[in-house]
Amino acid sequence: MATSTPEESRSSDDVCTPDALLHSAPPRVTPEDLVMAAGRDVTPKTLEWARRKLESEGSAAIEKLLP
Repeated sequence: MATSTPEESRSSDDVCTPDALLHSAPPRVTPEDLVMAAGRDVTPKTLEWARRKLESEGSAAIEKLLP
């Protein structure tokens, strides 16, 4: 009885999404990223809060919100 490996079961069209497209890297943290990481709704008020926080703390602002 033959067994197959996961690589053999993949189609030739199966490709991985590059990590850079899946996650925000610290230099690319946007106000929207920060608002969503904080668990808040994206509104003009929360976006302004995030802009101020990113200006004062830089990309480290999002790291403070993550577990």
